Amino acid sequence: MSDQPDGRTELRGDCARCVGLCCVALPFAVSADFALDKPAGRPCPHLQNDHRCGIHTELRSKGFAGCTVYDCFGAGQKVSQVVLGGRDRRTGPAELAHGMAEVFHVVRQLHELLWYLTEALELSAARPFRAGLREALEDTERLTRLAPAELAALDVAAHRRRVDVLLRRTSEAARAATPGAKRRTKDRRGADLVGARLKGADLRGADLRGALLIAADLTGADLRGADLIGADLRAADLTDADLTGAFFLTQPQTDAARGSAGTRLPASVTRPVHWAARR
Repeated sequence: MSDQPDGRTELRGDCARCVGLCCVALPFAVSADFALDKPAGRPCPHLQNDHRCGIHTELRSKGFAGCTVYDCFGAGQKVSQVVLGGRDRRTGPAELAHGMAEVFHVVRQLHELLWYLTEALELSAARPFRAGLREALEDTERLTRLAPAELAALDVAAHRRRVDVLLRRTSEAARAATPGAKRRTKDRRGADLVGARLKGADLRGADLRGALLIAADLTGADLRGADLIGADLRAADLTDADLTGAFFLTQPQTDAARGSAGTRLPASVTRPVHWAARR
């Protein structure tokens, strides 16, 4: 797996160009993932004046594992630099700070769609759908640059449904073209596979869209050419699993799972640092 970024550079979070939006906009609840409660709109106590996290290198040990598996898909820098024009909760008007969380939430959803559309266009099986995919990509990008009030009023769910039609068609074509894909394994869309024993399972070309794979044992599983859009991989064991050619897999999903040096990943995601610490 390559650790070099692909053409989606602007769809990867860049904290250096953000004003700490995720540390302000998102709510926390005391749990295994967060060490404290924080309502949406209130800055995290670890957010520094330079918009950086004061415990970034110690997040897991300090009880903030949830922060390590979050990715804004580049929405942070887009909202900070384009939508807000470099202003933040301290330098802008009061109404700016009030609506910042809502705008950030909308743009993040749009950037996630941009991630999927960009990847779909790269699939060889997408040739029949490329005109529609490009149009959807351009339209989604245009929406990310709307004024704050327009973004807050945007029906993101309706736009997502329109885009999803294209993504589904592309997925069907790509999975059908996956070598060795078996029809019986293809449709596990939305399946409840929490804690499932899938060690060594042949899931080539499987439809795992929205599947609940929390704590599932996928050790050595073959997930080549599988559609993983929206799959919940929290604590899923991907040790030695093969995800070569799996698509619509995001960095947050990968970071939330467990893996090893033997796990084969698509080039669009980076091997999580904490995997190296596993025995």
